[in-house]
Amino acid sequence: MISPLQELEDSLHPIVNNLIVPLFAFANAGIYLLDMAPGSVVEGISLAIICGLVFGKFLGILGFSWITVRLGLAPMPSRCDWKMMASIAMLGGIGFTVSLFIANLSFSAGTPHDVYLLNHSKVGIVVGSIFAGLLGFVSLHHFLPSESVAESDDE
Repeated sequence: MISPLQELEDSLHPIVNNLIVPLFAFANAGIYLLDMAPGSVVEGISLAIICGLVFGKFLGILGFSWITVRLGLAPMPSRCDWKMMASIAMLGGIGFTVSLFIANLSFSAGTPHDVYLLNHSKVGIVVGSIFAGLLGFVSLHHFLPSESVAESDDE
């Protein structure tokens, strides 16, 4: 028998995970969008951070994974190929919290130019994290075997 409290917790779990926590993270980031031109997302420091999160982390994670497997320091996970590993490496670009921490430390002088750079950094972090998450999701959805294939492999 499930208690009413457990039933309430189970019913609220998807709402909290899919709406409340992301909304809290976005609000906690302190991004002020009203004085920002939409085109500024793809220029300057924002573009550099987006590229670093999406391409830099992907290449670093996949590259070091490949080196580690080739040198025999770690085995390739069972029933996994490099397309799947690349998809998982793409998810490494979801670096929201630490990236915001580093941006706040980097641009904490309080000058108008630092505030400008910090705001654009935050936008780049949010856009890069979302983009990396979406690319990782789509590639995992494409490269992971379907449940019927995975079940037939287990038999």
